[in-house]
Amino acid sequence: MSNGPNHQLAEQLSPLSEHEALVESNRCLYCFDAPCTQACPTHINVPGFIKKIATGNLKGSARTILESNLIGATCARVCPVQELCEGACVLKSEHKPIMIGRLQRHAMDYIYRNRIKVFPYVPATGHRIAVIGAGPAGLSCAGELARCGHAVTVFEKRQLGGGLSTHGIIVLREPVPVALSEVEMIASLGVNIINGVEVGTDLPFSELTRQFDAVFVGVGLGSTPLLGIPGEEHIEDGLTYIEQSKFNVEHIRGGRSVVVIGAGNTAIDCATVARRTGAELVTIVYRRTEREMTSYEHEYAFVKKEGVRFEFLSYPIAVQLNGGRISGLECVRMELGDSDSSGRPAPLPVPGSNFVLPADQIIRAIGQQKTSIAAVAGLELQKGFIKVDRQLRTNRPGIYAGGDCVRAKGAASTVMAVQDGKIAAAAIHEDLMRETKTTEPIGLANG
Repeated sequence: MSNGPNHQLAEQLSPLSEHEALVESNRCLYCFDAPCTQACPTHINVPGFIKKIATGNLKGSARTILESNLIGATCARVCPVQELCEGACVLKSEHKPIMIGRLQRHAMDYIYRNRIKVFPYVPATGHRIAVIGAGPAGLSCAGELARCGHAVTVFEKRQLGGGLSTHGIIVLREPVPVALSEVEMIASLGVNIINGVEVGTDLPFSELTRQFDAVFVGVGLGSTPLLGIPGEEHIEDGLTYIEQSKFNVEHIRGGRSVVVIGAGNTAIDCATVARRTGAELVTIVYRRTEREMTSYEHEYAFVKKEGVRFEFLSYPIAVQLNGGRISGLECVRMELGDSDSSGRPAPLPVPGSNFVLPADQIIRAIGQQKTSIAAVAGLELQKGFIKVDRQLRTNRPGIYAGGDCVRAKGAASTVMAVQDGKIAAAAIHEDLMRETKTTEPIGLANG
């Protein structure tokens, strides 16, 4: 790895040239009632934006994308297109599917590179909405509401917006400037984004209900839960590890023999970073089998090609130390029993099957803890997630929620969070405007 870690972690796919984009866009059949559009959770008019690329109208193409998905540049890079739009492409069976993700990136990169504004000014309605969290759900909701003429203020506890797009997706898939360009675009719609303020700690939730007509909660999830095993203080948090690879990769701690605990997309990303920053051996430890993995199939295939090995049906029980430093991870073999609450077979330890994986660095990537803001806001929960109806209204009138913090069932992903933001924004707009026509505004401050 003579070119250094920055080179190894550079964005994996190069941008399409103008000629490549033109050739690829002309392969599209522009299907009526296109299955790719139906497969997209945000229902982007895929044939429509591709046709505009074919005719050289990149601004129009980007606008078509943004009308359905305000976080289109991120989704072009991180969406599991193999399972969604490209997976539904009618050309997939006999040829190869249209490179929808890369064409979407081509159009989105064009407007951000040239700082082109695609949406016109909208008259103000006089309503004020607060959004908690500047991740994909919060930004999507804020942008959609701003496009309706509402005054929106976003409160973000970090110093940079973008959520996991900025902090938790490795550069190989999405560079930081891409996520920040989208934050800037949402702000250009008139959204006021306040960083460094955590609602419930720095600002009482009751203050939002007093000052704003509606509140959208899009806080995502919290930190990685602990395993509760001896020596865990020597294990690194996966999300922190990825964030360091994005902002401070030159100082990232690199082990020679790295063990990653977990088998979701974050675990795959951690293993990729470890491998590309110099680790000779990277092992993913997972308590179930490859059939139950929560990572995307294409990412599993990718990381295997990176040389990452897997220890399935294995569970960590202790960190082994030598002179105060990690020397290995003690595990126990597992076997699968009846289905548990997740609907997957429950892993059960096999007595006397302990073994040790040599390691000098261990990373924990076993999901995220549920949000704590629900208790502060008095919101009803479902399996630890905020409970919402189909329009993402919570049990409290005027308060809505979306993104990973409501994902009690189904896969959590960036594109689903974006769609949640759209759905919630439509519900907020409908509720506010209906009340405006009948009586006084629905505003929490008025009720």
